[in-house]
Amino acid sequence: MAALARLMVIGFIVLTVIYVCLSLYSRAVRKGKLRAEWHEGPQDQPLEAFLEEGLEDYDKSLRRKLILSVYVIPVILVSVVIYLTNFA
Repeated sequence: MAALARLMVIGFIVLTVIYVCLSLYSRAVRKGKLRAEWHEGPQDQPLEAFLEEGLEDYDKSLRRKLILSVYVIPVILVSVVIYLTNFA
């Protein structure tokens, strides 16, 4: 039982680090695309306002929610492996 608890704690820490890295990377990529879009198009509003509005839309997007699958998929895979190893 202690081994399972240790696996869960270490797994949660590793998955959190992966989630934070993916989240920051995805946000940086989106911010870069918004900057390029602002430079190419008409500058009706200041850059900071344009970025803020675009990142608010990003925060509500499906991509942002899919990054949470970093937690779900490994837990499901480990559960399936444990089940198949012990009960199948």
